[in-house]
Amino acid sequence: MPEALLTAERLVRRFARDTNLLVAGRRFAVVGGGAVADELGALLLRLGARVDGGTVAFVPGAEVEILLDGAPFPPRASADDRIDFAGDHMPVSRGIAATLRDARVVRGVRIGIAMVLEPKTAQLALLLRDAGAEVSVYAHPDEIDVEVAAALRARGIPVDGDPALSGTAERDAALAFLRRGHDLLLDDGSHLIRLAHEADVLEDLRGAAEETTSGLTPLRRMAAEGALRIPVIAVNDAPMKTAFDNRYGTGQSCVFAIADVLDAAGIALRDQPAVVVGYGPVGEGVAAHLRALGAVVGVTETDPVRALRAAHDGYATGLLRDLAPGALVVSATGVPHTIDAETLRAARIVAVAGGVPEEVDLDLADLHPVSLADAPLPHLDRIGDGALIVARGGCVNLAAAEGNPIEIMDLSFAVQLSAVAQLLGSPLPPGVHPFPAEADAAVARAALAARGERVDARSEAQQRAQQDWRSPRYRAGGRA
Repeated sequence: MPEALLTAERLVRRFARDTNLLVAGRRFAVVGGGAVADELGALLLRLGARVDGGTVAFVPGAEVEILLDGAPFPPRASADDRIDFAGDHMPVSRGIAATLRDARVVRGVRIGIAMVLEPKTAQLALLLRDAGAEVSVYAHPDEIDVEVAAALRARGIPVDGDPALSGTAERDAALAFLRRGHDLLLDDGSHLIRLAHEADVLEDLRGAAEETTSGLTPLRRMAAEGALRIPVIAVNDAPMKTAFDNRYGTGQSCVFAIADVLDAAGIALRDQPAVVVGYGPVGEGVAAHLRALGAVVGVTETDPVRALRAAHDGYATGLLRDLAPGALVVSATGVPHTIDAETLRAARIVAVAGGVPEEVDLDLADLHPVSLADAPLPHLDRIGDGALIVARGGCVNLAAAEGNPIEIMDLSFAVQLSAVAQLLGSPLPPGVHPFPAEADAAVARAALAARGERVDARSEAQQRAQQDWRSPRYRAGGRA
């Protein structure tokens, strides 16, 4: 890779890594000229940013190369720093939480949060607590930042989570959390919602909200079988969640994490054959970010419509067994057993963006660390004499980075907060319920307002035309 391009890419990835902020949609300034500045501008545009001046400036070659409002970014050395920094960049969630507080909607309501515990989730818990709810947090053993957990406990919010737990002990810990009683659950993967049904710990539970595609799929199956006994809001299906969280957030965070891990091993993404398995919203984002960093991207799908869409987006499509040999293979399905033994033998590198257990069929005992100059490389192993495995087959943006960017989780958690209001409003029957379109639009308007941007309104003539069901073709007097 040309040195200027590599330097530019590393600067952009450093910005994302050091701040956990989003590149797409952000305005940047690139100060100075030369090859690195030119490559920076081009790369930022490929990633969906604007290079027309902004609060964040890249100054290639300077002592401090990334500035915020003309100064170095504030430190994020401690968990408290990271939690507070996240809060400073979550205006949409803050606004909706303030509405809940002022309306006393959640006062005294017991809300359990079962999500990946990192700084943004901590902010969600704090916002709900400050709005009047009684909040507690559960984190799965492989989804907990222990420093953030300690900081949250110090701020008065109970946190259940121990990275050392597994098997029966993990299940017992989750059941203990459920048995303490909650009015609402905010879940990620529907693991606790399903466990509450299996163990019949539903006495006080009034409803839940589910954050992921992989979590909604079994809940819809439960509803079809009559087994779902509470109302669940399909947060994942809200356009303000899935169109941004999955495509922009997961796309950036997973691909940048992969690039960081491979860069440490001397492997560049540019010109690297890459295969994205699954072309849902996550796959779209992963493919777009891989392409922006110069990978030669192909897509494999089981859904013919998605495969055709990938082809129209300019990606080679085909069977995994044909595309995998020698490639970086990224699973974006959220489906167990996506990457099988045959793919592990054929691929050069394997990583996971979908993030469900057993998305890669591997025995962790078969992994051995990869070293460079006798020093083990972080988050990189090899399975036998086969593929390199990034982050031990776990969801790479959580295992090797800090999760989705802050502004993206601001939107997702704004939807979660709005779902809380929906669950506490008019009673809903058991089942999976859509997030209301008007609430989704309200989140979008709040996000635009936070950016200082506006949208047009339909004219009276447009509104009248939409309200008239008669065809203008046959209207008396003919068409104008």
